[in-house]
Amino acid sequence: MPLAASELSIAAKSKYFVSNLFLRGLIGTLRLIPYRLRLATMGRLIQGLSGIVGFERRIRDNLDLTCPELSKAEVDRLCREVCDNVGRTLAELYAGAPFLRRAQAAPITGAGLAALEQAQAEGRPVILVTGHFGNYDAARAGLIARGFSMGALYRRMANPYFNSHYVRAIEGNGKPMFEQGKRGMVEMVRHLKKGGNIAIVADLHAHGGTEIDFFGKPAVTSTVPAELALKYGAALIPVYGIRKDNGVDFEILLNPEIPASDPLTMTRAICDDLEGVIRQHMGQWFWIHRRWKPYVVTPKDAPTVSAAASDPT
Repeated sequence: MPLAASELSIAAKSKYFVSNLFLRGLIGTLRLIPYRLRLATMGRLIQGLSGIVGFERRIRDNLDLTCPELSKAEVDRLCREVCDNVGRTLAELYAGAPFLRRAQAAPITGAGLAALEQAQAEGRPVILVTGHFGNYDAARAGLIARGFSMGALYRRMANPYFNSHYVRAIEGNGKPMFEQGKRGMVEMVRHLKKGGNIAIVADLHAHGGTEIDFFGKPAVTSTVPAELALKYGAALIPVYGIRKDNGVDFEILLNPEIPASDPLTMTRAICDDLEGVIRQHMGQWFWIHRRWKPYVVTPKDAPTVSAAASDPT
C-alpha cells in the first residue's frame, strides 16, 4: 500500500514533491488552453515522454507477452494510441465542466442498462465493474447525471502529494469516494447495504488475489467485487466509457449483468468481458500497467508478489 508523506524517506519525499510540482504546473498551464486543443496537447506530450518515463517499454512488453501476432507497425500504432488516451484522460480528470458536459451527454447503450434500472427500482445494490479503459470516469459521471447514485472505490496513488489533489479532482466527477483499505471498505459496505451503487476498477494486479487468465496469460486478480456482489445480493454489471473517434466524446456501454455463481467464475467473466471490449478498442486500454507481474506461489497456493513486483502501479 502506498505510504503517507510522513512515512517516506527524505529522498522519496523530495522525488515525489518535485514530480508533483511539475505535474501540477503542467496541469495548471494546460487549463489555459481551449479544451479540445488541451486534450490533444496532453496526448502528444505523453507520447513524447513515453520513452523517458518507461511507458513505451511497458506497452511493448505487455503486447509482446499477450499479442505476439501483432506486427511492428501495429505495435507502434498502439503505443501512440495508448499514450494519447492516457494523456487525454489525465487532462479530462482536471477539466471540470467541459469534460462533465461531454460525459453527461454520452449515449448509454447495452443490455446492462435494463438490469441497472431494474435494480434501482427494486432498491437492490449494484456493483459496476470497469477497467482503466477509455475514460472510466466518463461512465460514472454520465450515470450520475441520469439519476444513478454512484460511489467509487479508488486506490491511493504512490505519490502522496499528488494524491491529495487527485482525489479532489475525481470527487468533482462524482461522490461518494471510498479509498481502498479497511476504512474505505467499511464505508463502501455501508453504502451497499443501503441499496447504493458503487463502481470498481478491477483490472490492476491485486496483491493476494487469484490467478485468472487475461489475454491468455495468468494475471493475479481480485475476486472482491464478485464476493461483495454475492454477499450483499448486488447486481454485478460491467461498464465502460468508450472514447469516440473525435477524441473528446464518449459512449457509455453497460454489458449484461454477470450471473451469480461463485467468486472465481464471476471474476473470470469480468476479465473475459473486459478483454472482449479491449480487443475492439486496443488503443484505449492502459497497457502501461504492470498487469502481468512476476509472482511466486506459496505451498497453500496463495499468490505472493515477489520483490521485483512491489511497485503498485
